[in-house]
Amino acid sequence: MVTDPVADMLNRIKNAGVVRHPTVTVQHSKFVLAIAEALKRHGYIVSIEKKGKKAIKLLEIELAYDERKTPKLKGVERISKPSRRLYCGAKGLKPVRNGYGLIMLSTPKGVLSGSEARKESVGGEMLFKIW
Repeated sequence: MVTDPVADMLNRIKNAGVVRHPTVTVQHSKFVLAIAEALKRHGYIVSIEKKGKKAIKLLEIELAYDERKTPKLKGVERISKPSRRLYCGAKGLKPVRNGYGLIMLSTPKGVLSGSEARKESVGGEMLFKIW
């Protein structure tokens, strides 16, 4: 049983990219799907497909690679964990890796990146940094 499905999904995506797998399968939930859709918006994922039946639902995620076959997702750092939740307002968001990365937040308007949250002027729970 996985106690942190978000960290499990991120590690599976990162590890699949390191060994250059085209797809990865993760457990389905509405929150994991929202995070995957946000990653797709920013180009880290090519496509998302729901698979499975009632009891066992899965997401099949196709990873994005550049022209040299290196994964677009190079690293992930989980910020908010089940044991410690961290929150930030819109004004407190800072660039990740001098603008080359993203910070993802869970806001009242859904899962947004740091730049999207600044435009919407909403804060929320800081989920992870990705570059």
